[in-house]
Amino acid sequence: MDVRQLKYLIAIAEKRSFAAAAEALGMAQPSLSVQMKNLEHRLGTELFVRSPRGVTLNEAGEVLLLHAGQILHAVEVATNEVREAGRNPSGPVIFGFPSSASMVLSVPLAETIRLEYPDIRLRAVDAMSGFIKEWLEEETIDLALLYETSGLANAEVRTLLHEELYFYAAPDLWPFDSSLAQPVTLSSIQNIELVLPSKSHGLRMLIDQHCKQAGVTLNIVVEMDSLSQIKSLVSRGSACTILAPAAANDSETRGELIGAPIVDPVISRPVYLVRNPKRMRTKASAVVEKATIDVVRELVERNIWRGRLDAGALLEGQ
Repeated sequence: MDVRQLKYLIAIAEKRSFAAAAEALGMAQPSLSVQMKNLEHRLGTELFVRSPRGVTLNEAGEVLLLHAGQILHAVEVATNEVREAGRNPSGPVIFGFPSSASMVLSVPLAETIRLEYPDIRLRAVDAMSGFIKEWLEEETIDLALLYETSGLANAEVRTLLHEELYFYAAPDLWPFDSSLAQPVTLSSIQNIELVLPSKSHGLRMLIDQHCKQAGVTLNIVVEMDSLSQIKSLVSRGSACTILAPAAANDSETRGELIGAPIVDPVISRPVYLVRNPKRMRTKASAVVEKATIDVVRELVERNIWRGRLDAGALLEGQ
């Protein structure tokens, strides 16, 4: 089979018309028809069903269509790898971050890439997890960090670390008698006025799940889906909150927030590095993937990103 014939087959399947497919491909319709006749002759079977409503693939055509997409993707990957062999990693890499992970990782990762791989153009996109998942499925981004991966049909997932949630308040309004070094229980928070994301947010769903299991009802007085607005409200003393330390690292450094780990129960969540295997893995994206693991490991070891490294992430970073 000719690779071009597979491209023609895909175009006909999409347009449901030889004329429309020929126009989209920039070729004459008779030439397209001849190419498809030759393909059917080579395979020894018909591939199309013609009707007044257009052209569709029969069962044999559908089987070939499935393989055609895989074959063309493999050819594209092979072509790209051959072209990049021996070259320095270069080109764009688009990386999707949820806000809390972006706070701690995007800047040091960007600095690392710029210093070590100046020909790579890293684009860090800060968005809610739902949008990041859509972009992964649409193959519009190369890599992503996610806290949960449900609903992804195509995903290559690697666990980087597990982080525990903390209780945060303004420094001059700490509501407990205990020192900051002491953890606080979930039940001790239930009467404190809190600002949290709305119920559709992944962080809120995680908190609600643990509260239900522990029989605790929180006093949520404000709902905000903006991380920066939550931290601003808490720093002004209007409410307290529950966040991952990565999300509050900058505010803690500036002395705007103070926090303590939550226990009984501990609220923990994994952090995943995700890519869609259907999107072509360039040399540049592979380098950024490896650099991400290395930078995350360093951040955890320096206690900038408070969490427990996954054993697999440690091995990948070696």
